[in-house]
Amino acid sequence: MSDLSKHILGLSPKQLTIQAKCFHPSATFVEFSEKEIEQSIPDRFEKMVRLYPERIAIKTRDRAVTYDTLNKAANRIGRAILEEIGPGSEPIALLLGNGIDLIAALIGVLKAGKFFVAIDPSFPLSRIMYTLRNTETRLIVTKNENWEMERRLVGYNCARLNIDEIGDRSLGENLDLAIPPNKIATIIYTSGSTAEPKGVVKTHAYCLERAEFYIRFLSAHPDDRLSLLHSISFGSGEINLHASLLSGASLHPFDVKSEGISRLVQWLNAEKITIFHCSPSLFRQFVDYIPKHHEFSDLRLIHLSGSPITRTNFDHYKKHFPPTTSLAFHMGATEAGCIACALVDHNFSFPQNGTPAGFTREQKQVLILDEEGQKVRPGGIGEIAVRSRYLAQEYWRNPELTKAKFLPDPNGGGERIYLTGDLGQMLPDGFLIYLGRKDFMVKVRGYRVELGEVERTLLEHPEVKEAAVVAWEREAEETYLAAYLVSRTDVNLPVDQLAAFLKKKLPDYMIPSAFIFVDSLPLVNGKLNRRALPKPESKRPEFSRPYKPPETNLERTLVTIWAEVLGIDKVGIHDNFFDLGGHSLLATQVISRIRQECRVELPLRILFEQPTVADLALVIAATQAARAQQITCLASWLR
Repeated sequence: MSDLSKHILGLSPKQLTIQAKCFHPSATFVEFSEKEIEQSIPDRFEKMVRLYPERIAIKTRDRAVTYDTLNKAANRIGRAILEEIGPGSEPIALLLGNGIDLIAALIGVLKAGKFFVAIDPSFPLSRIMYTLRNTETRLIVTKNENWEMERRLVGYNCARLNIDEIGDRSLGENLDLAIPPNKIATIIYTSGSTAEPKGVVKTHAYCLERAEFYIRFLSAHPDDRLSLLHSISFGSGEINLHASLLSGASLHPFDVKSEGISRLVQWLNAEKITIFHCSPSLFRQFVDYIPKHHEFSDLRLIHLSGSPITRTNFDHYKKHFPPTTSLAFHMGATEAGCIACALVDHNFSFPQNGTPAGFTREQKQVLILDEEGQKVRPGGIGEIAVRSRYLAQEYWRNPELTKAKFLPDPNGGGERIYLTGDLGQMLPDGFLIYLGRKDFMVKVRGYRVELGEVERTLLEHPEVKEAAVVAWEREAEETYLAAYLVSRTDVNLPVDQLAAFLKKKLPDYMIPSAFIFVDSLPLVNGKLNRRALPKPESKRPEFSRPYKPPETNLERTLVTIWAEVLGIDKVGIHDNFFDLGGHSLLATQVISRIRQECRVELPLRILFEQPTVADLALVIAATQAARAQQITCLASWLR
C-alpha cells in the first residue's frame, strides 16, 4: 500500500466501497440495493416519503418542508404539467432559482414522465435562450419572483406554468406513472469545445447509480443534514440533492452570493449541518472566517469537489477540524459521475506531484490510455478513461461528439468507455493521481470551463482580431482566466467595454480576470504556443474612464482594500470592482475587510449594486452617519 493511501481511515480499496455501514455515528443505514438503481427517481423518492413522511426534507432560512409536503407539492406540479402539455417524454425548463420550489418542480417534472433542464436566472439572456432553443422546450415552469426574467425571453414562444398559481387545484396524490430506468431524467449544460455549450443527457438509472454510490460514500443517513451551496444546474448541486432526498436526510440550501461567506460559519452551527459540501476554492476562503478554537460540534464530514483538491485545502482541514471530522474528496465528470474517491483523516500523506483523486470504485473501471488508445504500462501516465454501464446517455443532439467521447466496449456487452480528457497515473494499489487536462478545459471556482468557448466569444467582438485564453493560479491556489488579445485597430478596446460584451454572453465565472493586449500571439509550427504567453502583471487595466485617485480618508481605505484583495497596483474610485477581475468570492473578502476597518456591516449585495469605490463610500458614509444619529438619540434619551 502506498504512502498516499495507507491513511484512508484504515480501509483497503475494497472496503472503501462498503464504508457506509461502518462510519455513521448511529451505525445504521438505509439500504439502497443495486436492484433499486433499475427504477425511476420518483420511485426511490416516494419510498423515502413512505418511510419518513414527517421528517424535514428541505429547510431554508424562512421555510421548511417535510417529505410528505414536498411530495404533495411535486405531485400537484406534475399534474399541472400534464394538464398543460399532455403526456410524453420531453424537456421542461425550470426557471426557479435554487430553493424549495425548484426541487419540488424538478421532482414534479420527473413524476410526469418528463425530463428537466434547470435554468440559472443569473445566466446571460443569450445563454438561456440557446438552452431553450437547443432543447426545443415547449413549457417553462417559473414563479412570480422570476416572472420578469421570463418576460425577457422575447421571441421564444412556449407555454408558461406559474407554480404560485397552482395552489390546491391539483390533487396531491402520487401520479403512479410507470417510468423506465433508461428514460431521460435531465440535461445538464456544460461549457463546450464548440461554439456553444453542450448538453449532457442523464437517465434515471444513471442518476440513481450515482446517488446510490454517494449515499454510501458519505454514509448519508436520515439523521444527516446536508448543505447545498451549489446550483442544481451543475453536477455538484445534484450530488447533494440526491444524497439527501434519496436517503431520508434533510437538505439545507445556503446562498453564498447573497448571504456571504462570513455568515457561513454561524449558519453551519445554527443548522447543525453534519455533511458540508463545497468547492476547494470556496473552502480556502471559508476557513479565513473560522474563529480561533471554534468547534463544529455536529459536523462529521467535509466533502470537497468541483475542482482538484490542493495541499492547502488539506492543511486547512487539519488546522481547523479535528480528526473525528473526516475529509472526503473525489474526482468525477458530468458524463461519468464519480470516478475515484477517498475518505481521509489527518494522517493522509499528500502527494508531492499531481493531485490525489482517490481509489477507483466498483461500477466504474478506470483505464489509463496512451495516444493510440492502448493501456499504458503500470505506473505510466495517460488519459483517464472510464468503462461502465452507468455513463451519461449522450450529448444532446450532438452525435459526432457522442461518438468521439463515448466508445463501445471492445469486449462487447452493455458497457461503454468514456474518454475524460484528463491525464492521470494509477499507483500499484489502485490509488489514482490526477495530473491535469489533456485538452484546455479547466475548473474556475468549481465550474468547468472550456477555454475555447471563451476564446470564440471574444472573437465575436468586431474589434478583436485574435484571442487566446489561459488559466493561471494566484498565490492562494485560486485559478483565474487571462485573455490575450490582438486588436484590429491601433487603439486597444477599454477593458470595461470588453467585460460588458462578454457578460451578455457568458456566465460570470467564464469572464477573464485579466485582459492583455499584444501585437501578435506566439506561434510554433503555426500553432499557438500558450506557454510563451506572459503571466499577467499586477497593473490596473485601461478603462473608458480615466483613473481618478481617492480624495477622502474613506475612499483611500477602500482603494487599499480593493488593491490588496484584487492584487493590483492601484484602483481608481470610478473603477468597477468586477471589471478589475473581482468575483463573488473576492467580494466576500472586501465586505469582511470593510466590516473590520470601517466598523460597518454591509450585505454582500451592496458591492454588486455599488461596484465602485466612489459609490460604495457614499453608502458607508450614510450608514455610519445613521448609526451615529442613533447613538446620539439614545444618549439623549438616557439623559
